[in-house]
Amino acid sequence: MSKYFYISKEGLDKLKQELEELKTVKRPELSKKISEARDFGDLKENAEYHAAKEALGLLETKISQLEETVRRARVIDPKSISGEHVALYTTVLLKDLNRDQEVQYSLVSQEESNFQEAKISVVSPVGKALLGKKVGETVEIKVPAGTMKYEILDIQALNS
Repeated sequence: MSKYFYISKEGLDKLKQELEELKTVKRPELSKKISEARDFGDLKENAEYHAAKEALGLLETKISQLEETVRRARVIDPKSISGEHVALYTTVLLKDLNRDQEVQYSLVSQEESNFQEAKISVVSPVGKALLGKKVGETVEIKVPAGTMKYEILDIQALNS
């Protein structure tokens, strides 16, 4: 696992907000459920108690993972990206040479990726292959479904 990763301030704020909700809302809710279930009596046959304890264990794992993610995050200002070549926080307009259609992706950190929003991670096969390329270049990307061929039509910094 790498020591750190780059993320936008907005992306880091989302992670911190989720972490805060888990700690201040979800954790107390589960602790209360455990306390209430404990009052039902015999813990050996108390399904509510065991379910709540298991849910709390999963929540604590998620909290630990988010804390580690937040700790390793390094904020990068998307406004500092020039758009001269494909990089983190650029939007790339591509011509899919296999299908003769245009597609557009925004390259973001792995933690911010969301395929439904066309935000792909720079560590994904497509993201890695596009990094450093310039307008006019053709890129061939080997994926499990075959080889994708793109021509880079335009590159813009995400917040330009």
